[in-house]
Amino acid sequence: MSGTFEEISSVYSPDHADIYDAIHSARGRDWATEAEEISQLVRTRLPEAQSLLDIACGTGAHLERFRAEYAKVAGLELSDAMREIAIRRVPEVPIHTGDIRDFDLGEPFDVVTCLCFTAAYMRTVDELRRVTRNMARHLAPGGVAVIEPWWFPDKFIDGFVTGAVAHHGERVISRLSHSVLEGRTSRMTVRYTVAEPAGIRDFTEFEILSLFTEDEYTAALEDAGIRAEYLPGGPNGRGLFVGTRN
Repeated sequence: MSGTFEEISSVYSPDHADIYDAIHSARGRDWATEAEEISQLVRTRLPEAQSLLDIACGTGAHLERFRAEYAKVAGLELSDAMREIAIRRVPEVPIHTGDIRDFDLGEPFDVVTCLCFTAAYMRTVDELRRVTRNMARHLAPGGVAVIEPWWFPDKFIDGFVTGAVAHHGERVISRLSHSVLEGRTSRMTVRYTVAEPAGIRDFTEFEILSLFTEDEYTAALEDAGIRAEYLPGGPNGRGLFVGTRN
């Protein structure tokens, strides 16, 4: 894998997309609660926010909650397999096809979110800046941007391993991962096993994520005209960058 965003995004194959929600729910993800907490952060900065765009929206799990918080919501997703699930989940929500670096929907939103550490799939700071500038272009003046980062370099644990098992209907799904340091990136090998009435199947995927620093995220947002702050903790322990467009 050469590591371009398109190639990395292809890890969200039909096999992966099909089990994504089940296995990550088993790992403790609660998308509704995450979306509600993010909306609360947004309201402290822009109480009157009425519209939200979730870029790299995946299976639409956050959008399912966001649609109850805002009058207008939309999603953007590059992976065909993930986007198809999102369309089925929230059929009333527009789910656009596009790359987070250069999409153009031709309309502004009060809020633009980029969650699940998708920004870390960018391989360089210049690419990260393309994402933040594009987010800013889709923000109304005074609008709020939210980015969930991957680990900062000083927080990443080389050789980290983890695992989970999900019981979902007639399926049992296991996920094992091993992450290693490669320069300024982390390379994660993820092995899945799916047991179901038709049999047992296995597949392995690889994800390369950049270890951008806190300063690099903040500078990229500021370069885009977004005054941002880093809030530790966040929905998944890696924190959130929350900022307001000038």
